[in-house]
Amino acid sequence: MKHLVAVLMLAVPMLAFSMDEKDESFFKHAAEGGMAEVNDGKLAQDKGSSQAVKDFGAMMVKDHSAANDKLQALAATQDIKLPSSPSLTQMASAKELKMKSGDSFDKSYIKGQIKAHQDTIALFQKEIASGKDASAQQFASATLPTIQMHLTKINQIAAAAGLSN
Repeated sequence: MKHLVAVLMLAVPMLAFSMDEKDESFFKHAAEGGMAEVNDGKLAQDKGSSQAVKDFGAMMVKDHSAANDKLQALAATQDIKLPSSPSLTQMASAKELKMKSGDSFDKSYIKGQIKAHQDTIALFQKEIASGKDASAQQFASATLPTIQMHLTKINQIAAAAGLSN
């Protein structure tokens, strides 16, 4: 028992130097969301019936691929292993979206993008406000304006398509 206590007393300070769980969670969720945006953006380019949806999808692929690369590089410097695919929920949503076509596809994609970008903004704002890792906070601060611009753009597309929030 004394040995266990001694080991624990030595281990606790070491844990204090590791990345905060909130920051690791941010990295994981940001990576999953970024991959989902790229995948759904490619789908929108292929299946979108309106040019606005196709163009938005292309912007998602371009912007989120760039952000994903930056996040991957940042994670590598901190020896954080990022997920290799979107979350199961995101993959299920993509599968459902893939089965749609025409106007039904566009409306589902638009609604999904509004929700995804609202969630991502909340994630990034939380990291900026309460994250412990300065580099993760810096990444969130640098990327947030682009995500906010995406939300503004998809809200404009929704309004033009007659969709209410």
